[in-house]
Amino acid sequence: MTAPTVSPGRRALVAGLLQRQGAAVVLVVVVVVAWLAFPRFGTGDNLRDLALQSSFLAVIALGMTFVIITGGIDLSVGSVYALGGVLAAYGSRFGVVVALLLPLVVCGAIGLVNGLLVARTRMAPFIVTLAGLLFARGLLLLITSEGATTYKIEPDSAFLWLGRGTILGIGVPVYVAVVLFLLGGLVLQRSRFGQSVFATGGAESSALLMGLPVARTKVLVYTGSGLLAGFAGAMTAAYLQSGVTVIGVGTELDAISVVVIGGTLLTGGAGSVLGTMIGVLLRNVIQNVINLVGSLDSNIQSVVSGAFLLIVVIIQRALSRSRGGTSSRGPARQSAKSIGSGRGDVERSRTGRT
Repeated sequence: MTAPTVSPGRRALVAGLLQRQGAAVVLVVVVVVAWLAFPRFGTGDNLRDLALQSSFLAVIALGMTFVIITGGIDLSVGSVYALGGVLAAYGSRFGVVVALLLPLVVCGAIGLVNGLLVARTRMAPFIVTLAGLLFARGLLLLITSEGATTYKIEPDSAFLWLGRGTILGIGVPVYVAVVLFLLGGLVLQRSRFGQSVFATGGAESSALLMGLPVARTKVLVYTGSGLLAGFAGAMTAAYLQSGVTVIGVGTELDAISVVVIGGTLLTGGAGSVLGTMIGVLLRNVIQNVINLVGSLDSNIQSVVSGAFLLIVVIIQRALSRSRGGTSSRGPARQSAKSIGSGRGDVERSRTGRT
């Protein structure tokens, strides 16, 4: 009797499912184990704190998801995040509107410049956003006198509600993160811009031949990344009641890691905002468990996060090969094809051809 064989198509299907949902399975397992092993893990206070702490990184990682799907990277988000917090704290003395608009305008402008340089000059995203990192951190040090000045937010400022307010016992930043992720999911999966994002990362040359706005797509995703990082900084400033100058160091690496853990390919062309949210929760749950153990050095969090990311990347690489090499970019190419065919139908209708 011969052993049953698995068809290549089914093997590719299973590999794709694991690539997309593997982090969710691991998250469920970790949560169940933590719930049983540590009584404090399942308490309402701990779960609320876990959700609140996850919301700030989640907002940054949302923008990073779009960037990575296009095949890029944004190393500037950590410094932009810190800059956004300082600008929000400084602007709060002039009212809530200024506290919100100032970080959005400045941080969005940094993202816009990053996008223009990447899209128009075809410079490597790594180099461009590294320069953005240095610029944002330098501007931060400039307006805080090398970190010696800390801008406080008045206790009676309405702006504090953005970071410290609660609705039904849950922090406002959690609701904000959920709403932004719902909107991000709709844009990525249900809009023509989202299809262009996938097509740009999966098959940029094909997207260009089909007339897709590749350059504009890149500019928009980097601008969005800067806006979201600055907004996350503003929420953090409202939560901490000040613009802390030392935050954001290494945050770009945290954002990249949770996006990759959530199933988005570093090579671009595949990913989801739901996977990113799962990646954020998985990372923070693991860190929360390490804190609950108590006897472990807090530095072990970085060791665990780094090792976990390395394992995920290796597994993704293996799963991509199991799916048949380029099949992992099938959705991106299908997006390019659907947009291109749609434009072809319009052109044929204009010329009267069938």
